[in-house]
Amino acid sequence: MVIMMAMVMALNALAIDAMLPALPAMAEGLGVAVANDRQYVISTYLLGVGAGSLLYGPLADRFGRKGVLVPALLAYIIFSVGCGLATSFPMMLALRFGHGLVSAGLGVIVVAVIRDLFVGDAMAKRMSLIFLVFMIVPIIAPTLGAGVEAVAGWRAIFIVLAVMGGVMLLWLRRLPETLDPADIRPLDWRTMVAGWATVTRHRRAAGYMIAAGVMQGALYGYLNSSEQIIGDVFGARDLFPLVFACVAVGIAIANFSNARIVERFGARRVSQSAVFAFMATSLAQIVAAYSGEETLAVFTLLMMVNVGLIGFIGSNFGAIAMEDFGHMAGVASSYQSFARTLLAASAGALIGQQYDGSTLPLAYAFVVCAVAGLALVFWAERGKLFTRPGTAPKAPF
Repeated sequence: MVIMMAMVMALNALAIDAMLPALPAMAEGLGVAVANDRQYVISTYLLGVGAGSLLYGPLADRFGRKGVLVPALLAYIIFSVGCGLATSFPMMLALRFGHGLVSAGLGVIVVAVIRDLFVGDAMAKRMSLIFLVFMIVPIIAPTLGAGVEAVAGWRAIFIVLAVMGGVMLLWLRRLPETLDPADIRPLDWRTMVAGWATVTRHRRAAGYMIAAGVMQGALYGYLNSSEQIIGDVFGARDLFPLVFACVAVGIAIANFSNARIVERFGARRVSQSAVFAFMATSLAQIVAAYSGEETLAVFTLLMMVNVGLIGFIGSNFGAIAMEDFGHMAGVASSYQSFARTLLAASAGALIGQQYDGSTLPLAYAFVVCAVAGLALVFWAERGKLFTRPGTAPKAPF
């Protein structure tokens, strides 16, 4: 079960990271004239994921986990094949948005399945194992994509995604329906809209939700421009999978160590300290870029630190934003994921489009995101940083 659910989630990450080494060939094959436009292959997918995040929680509560996961996975296969057969760049972008829209359900439903089957420490253990497998994907996906492209061309990457989706679709025949019939909920759009409005009006939740989106936008900005920076600025396109893997190790380490650190110091102290550290490292990136002597090793090390810090920031900001919504966790989580991902994808696309043949635009964007994130947290906490309040009581149903 753990491996099955981890592989379902991995399909989403593969659809992003496996594309990166093939972006130049993809742009050439589809007649993309402006180099930065090839980044839209990533950002349109992420926008689709953000938009889809709002839908799958309520659908899975109404029609069951398997009843939604299987159609979503089937659509994932269809869109993968469609992207592989795209004959123009606008067609590719439309298909990539649709691909992201259906892929959003994979992560949402995996969490719901595990929540149905396990509670407390047992659930935490299974989720940790799932993320242990899931975090390996960004490390190996660019190498997989580069290998497939070298052997069979960039279109074959999408066919590989479709084949992997087909394997998972067959495997999911062994998955029982995990939603208890007693927990089936009708699609009450009026209640959901009221829940979305409640989250939006909640000062602390809104502040941390938007701040998380801004900081995640910095990560997406790196994703969008990483292939160009490593290939063009440093002339190391052949080393892209290795460099990307090294940077991904930073966020993997952060995710694995965050739980123990948070238990000792608290989510606010850890995440807010990480924002200040992120800002300092971003300033170091600017200094390195202006020095004229920035090497690939220096860039990789600084990015590894900053991406790792985003790992500490994102998970803790998300947890803080959810503190007061135990009575409406499904609706609140779905809405926050939607808003956070949509904001991050938009910010990431904007950051990526500033690429000018140097690392400076990315470094400047990181500083701007850090300042904006810190300002939002300062507003959300009414000017009180580094506090550690007790566990917020659950609101009654």
